[in-house]
Amino acid sequence: MPAPSDAERFRGLIEVHLDAAYNLARWLVRNPPDAEDLVQDAALRAWKSFGGWRGENPRAWFLAIVRNTCYTHLSSRRLRDTAPFDEALHTPETESPQQEQMLLRQADAGMLRDALAELPLEFREALVLRELEGMAYKEIAEVAGVPMGTVMSRLSRGRQMLQQKLLKPGAPR
Repeated sequence: MPAPSDAERFRGLIEVHLDAAYNLARWLVRNPPDAEDLVQDAALRAWKSFGGWRGENPRAWFLAIVRNTCYTHLSSRRLRDTAPFDEALHTPETESPQQEQMLLRQADAGMLRDALAELPLEFREALVLRELEGMAYKEIAEVAGVPMGTVMSRLSRGRQMLQQKLLKPGAPR
């Protein structure tokens, strides 16, 4: 366990990455309340191992802990196929042209969210870390514990699958 003097240093390194951690957890487990709990569990795990951490990239280190915590949760609870809450279904209908355009944009974003949520976990994870969190390939490789070539392959295949899901016949345009 780290010394009490490490608490401020730990908080300074981790706090700036809590939003990214929650975003990753939410996309992996597809359940916002579980994602919050898992980020808290990951932060506790990170604190317990912080005294021995000597890395140079706290974001990759913390997100790797979040990822592993989520994967442990998924394997123990078998939650891989649960559907996320769709806020667009609960948005009231309006009649103004500006609000109609906003609803169309929300529908497009909803289609993208749904298509992304349907991707296999490893591809969804790579796309979330790269496209939503802006992480470099090297950082993603660190987080996922895979070679950089695997990250590049997952991103390429994930983008192709996402495009196919968005452009499949019968999909709203």
